[in-house]
Amino acid sequence: MSATMAAALRGSLVTLVKGLGGPRWQQLASRPLSVSAGLCAPEAPPARADATFKVTMVPGDGVGPELMTAVKDVFKAGDVPVEFEEFHLSEVQNMASEEKLEQVLTSMKNNRVAIKGKIHTPMEFKGELASYEMRLRRKLDLFANVVHVNSLPGYNTRHNNLDLVIIREQTEGEYSSLEHESVSGVIECLKIITREKSRRIAKFAFDYATKKGRNKVTAVHKANIMKLGDGLFLQSCAEVAELYPKIKYENIIIDNCCMQLVQNPYQFDVLVMPNLYGNIIDNLAAGLVGGAGVVPGESYSAEYAVFETGARHPFAQAVGRNIANPTAMLLSAANMLRHLNLEYHSNMVSDAVKRVIKQGKVRTGDLGGYATSDEFTRAVIANLAV
Repeated sequence: MSATMAAALRGSLVTLVKGLGGPRWQQLASRPLSVSAGLCAPEAPPARADATFKVTMVPGDGVGPELMTAVKDVFKAGDVPVEFEEFHLSEVQNMASEEKLEQVLTSMKNNRVAIKGKIHTPMEFKGELASYEMRLRRKLDLFANVVHVNSLPGYNTRHNNLDLVIIREQTEGEYSSLEHESVSGVIECLKIITREKSRRIAKFAFDYATKKGRNKVTAVHKANIMKLGDGLFLQSCAEVAELYPKIKYENIIIDNCCMQLVQNPYQFDVLVMPNLYGNIIDNLAAGLVGGAGVVPGESYSAEYAVFETGARHPFAQAVGRNIANPTAMLLSAANMLRHLNLEYHSNMVSDAVKRVIKQGKVRTGDLGGYATSDEFTRAVIANLAV
């Protein structure tokens, strides 16, 4: 090989390595090359990333702070390269203000990834219709909420081996915060459905199905009654479906969907729906596999990702009693690590959680056991290196 060709080859390799990005290509480069490694033994875990990822943490209300403590303990034990910027935002504990909201938003915009608990919304009207939870979603444009309802191996329910995904549009619909008293004793509450956001969430659902190798998308609606609003949502989904001929498309009325989920949930794959229906179906489906304590969730915009529990409940009656189930939050944290391309650490956390549940020796009360939150967390930590 001539000197000119060798120099050109070295230049190409340097360009390729730089193109792979910092921490990721360093992980790949640090792995030992062995002809027999792939045949005889599992691949060695990648070296710890040189960079530490900053993530915004909002513990929220109820048992949220306790669940976040479990996440921090597991991450510390697993040497996970994540640094949390923690903010306490609460409407019921006098820890909410415009200044704090802006601090949280600034952190989320800088870090682009967050993990949060449920920020409880008081039912009393105090002059502001939009809750802090809703304002966070709108300011970050977190339009897509994704809840993967998946049965946990070793924990039997009425329907086992479930695997379905609920995708919810969460920036408009019934949660538009547009209410007024037109005349005394008459309240008008506006439901907003737009073609732009309906098409956007439909495209997200079909793109998700395509990327994840799923076969069917079902639009959930009430267009037989709300002919214009839900009619527009249904029309938008049908138009987008035509662009994905390899994905089967169906639609179902919301009330029938609830019944079918209870009777035969296996018929569903990916479901896409407006805001209120998604909130209801998230909780119904979570109940099929063990409840709010075991189902993770996440919300996406074009730029940001927020990881949280799939069924959003503050579980206020369990505060301070050390009985909350950390499973959902830990699985959400594992999904967050996967989003950060920390695949090894993600699998380490999620596998440890699922191993503890499958063993059946340490379970919290909601799963029929007697373990405390701390005992469950310690059991997960003990299984990290197994």
